[in-house]
Amino acid sequence: MKKAVLSQLKWPKTISGKDLIKMLKKVGFEEVRQKGSHVTMKGPNGNTFTVPLHKELAKGTYNSIKKSVENSIV
Repeated sequence: MKKAVLSQLKWPKTISGKDLIKMLKKVGFEEVRQKGSHVTMKGPNGNTFTVPLHKELAKGTYNSIKKSVENSIV
């Protein structure tokens, strides 16, 4: 299952937080809550991580979220 979900994810070079959330919802992640400009997402195995709703995510933030997503997929 992990390979199937990862193959559905097309990681663009840059992305906004809002677009990243849309992309993750399509492959089974859910929005747990939002506080201000940050959204907490929950992966299929229960891991949570935060996505800022910035126009364009910083490179380090984006890479950190990518790692969290890959670790959240069972």
